[in-house]
Amino acid sequence: MNSFQIKTKVTFGDQSLNRLAEIPYKRILVVTDPFMAQSKNLNLILDPLKRSGKEYDIFKDIVPDPPIDKISLGVKKMLTYKPDAIVAVGGGSAIDSSKLIRDFALRVDNYGPVGLIAIPTTSGTGSEVTSFAVVTDPAEQRKYPLVSWDLTPDEAILDAELVKSVPPAVTADTGMDVFTHALEACVSTNRNDFSTALAEKAIELIGVFLLRAYLDGNDTHARQKMHSASCLAGIAFNAASLGLNHGMAHQLGARFHIPHGRANAMLLPFVIEFNSDINKHSKSQREYLPSVKHYATVAQILGLSSYNEIMTVRSLVNWVQFMLKEMDIPLSISQMGTISEEEYFNAIDDMAEAALQDGCTATNPRVPTKEDVMDIYQRLWK
Repeated sequence: MNSFQIKTKVTFGDQSLNRLAEIPYKRILVVTDPFMAQSKNLNLILDPLKRSGKEYDIFKDIVPDPPIDKISLGVKKMLTYKPDAIVAVGGGSAIDSSKLIRDFALRVDNYGPVGLIAIPTTSGTGSEVTSFAVVTDPAEQRKYPLVSWDLTPDEAILDAELVKSVPPAVTADTGMDVFTHALEACVSTNRNDFSTALAEKAIELIGVFLLRAYLDGNDTHARQKMHSASCLAGIAFNAASLGLNHGMAHQLGARFHIPHGRANAMLLPFVIEFNSDINKHSKSQREYLPSVKHYATVAQILGLSSYNEIMTVRSLVNWVQFMLKEMDIPLSISQMGTISEEEYFNAIDDMAEAALQDGCTATNPRVPTKEDVMDIYQRLWK
């Protein structure tokens, strides 16, 4: 027996931030990062709170790849201020941090119900609708994905006004993160009809609107559609989980601080090839791995169908590489020019071990060995 459930109420479209004036809370802790705290965009959040007479305070110590010590500071702030709701404003780091701050604080002092409203300022993580949160242990140089229904936000507000100023490079990285979420949900061993429908719609939107949003940040229609795609993909992978791509990307981010979406994008061609068991020398077969059919369906949604399944999957790999080139995302670690070859190869063994232990890897459609993962990391160098 299976089940599918969506916990989060989603408000989207023009003027959706006005929802903040209507939320049934009186004492709000706004959790964000230092950049957002100084941005004029924060007024888009605070003005509705002020108009409706709500009290608020701001915790602004969120950093990328949130480490445990920053989460602890947020817990202390929450236990001191005792809000009846947290409003998380930012990318995945701010929203993930808010989830953990609420959860950990209420474990220390369960003083009452505390709502969580997530307002993403990038179209990427889908964290506003998921039960996932990622925390970093800098000492171990590892990222740990935590999963609990209690981490899921109660509400999400998707307003394109907050993403119009996102620079092209971030639009590219986060957009490919959305694509990875949707693609891994489509081939996950936990996939189902409901998660697949949402993931496939997200892929359709990405195929039409990601490059538009990248090329013109003021294209509000494209921005809103990518916001929707991110949310749809988030709901999809929240139900179906993810795969090896995320398991490996988490290690690249923890070890070398490569932006999460960029790490996912760079890994995608290699992971698609591994999961479908194709390479440049593959010949047609009578039977393929189950993931080949699912990848071929995604390719067809993107308008890439070819004369057989293996060529259709190859066209999907080519499309990913095309998107990376169009949006100036490096195709290899060496192209980045920021990591030495010795440092990278010395880390591969530990990263491979950690990737296999990562919770996302458990639902990958093909079970990898440590040697498989090391081979992908090695090929990613150049």
